[in-house]
Amino acid sequence: MKKSLGFLLSPVFFLAWLLLLNIFHVLQIVALKGFGKRAHQRTVDALNFFLLHSLWLLGTRIKVRFSEPLPTPLSRPIIFVANHQNKLDVVGISWYLRHYSPKFVSKIELSKGIPSVSYNLRHSGAALINRDDAKQSLTEIGRLGLLIEQTNTSAVIFPEGTRSVTGEMKAFNAAGIKLLLKKSPSALVVPIYIDKMWALNRFGKYPMSVGEKISWTVLPAIDPQGKTAAEVAVLVEESIRQEFEAQTPLSQQ
Repeated sequence: MKKSLGFLLSPVFFLAWLLLLNIFHVLQIVALKGFGKRAHQRTVDALNFFLLHSLWLLGTRIKVRFSEPLPTPLSRPIIFVANHQNKLDVVGISWYLRHYSPKFVSKIELSKGIPSVSYNLRHSGAALINRDDAKQSLTEIGRLGLLIEQTNTSAVIFPEGTRSVTGEMKAFNAAGIKLLLKKSPSALVVPIYIDKMWALNRFGKYPMSVGEKISWTVLPAIDPQGKTAAEVAVLVEESIRQEFEAQTPLSQQ
């Protein structure tokens, strides 16, 4: 049934996304060039709101949960660390954590050719990494760490490196987390567990699945004070894996 409905509703969803990305691409350019960075950020916030809630066209149920209150926005830098299941993961994080001005560690290929997305990545301060060039990648992540330290904003990193198309968590690469902590020593580290986003593409790229229940859980923060970067990286992965095990039936682990 989900697949059959997906064939019917997916074209509507894709058309909505195509229109939103192209309309907001123009709006982003006007906002940034005409009114500055704050106007550009508000435009991106509006885009993420509409992109996220367009999932309702597929009957998707959306939930976000904060395990504990986060610090006041812009009071200290934050490093958000999340598992990665779907290219749409960033939309939920961008909307629900918009007050923390999240800047993503992203592969450089996304900085060209995608309406709205590429423009925002190039102008938001994101770390655009070339995964075939370790030196360039580390330089970009280091630059992002310095940026959030200076501005009390936030970075978002997916240490699995690539999306998990089955929802099963992959091993974390801690190098990026360690470098961000080195460049932003006052940052708080906040794990995020993303659940069931993979199921939107359970049938592959087409059709989209309908009626899925997706969620973002913002887990308790980890203060790096008194801990090494390696210890913090281990604690973050353990926190996310524990939430994965708590929310995933044993038969699916």
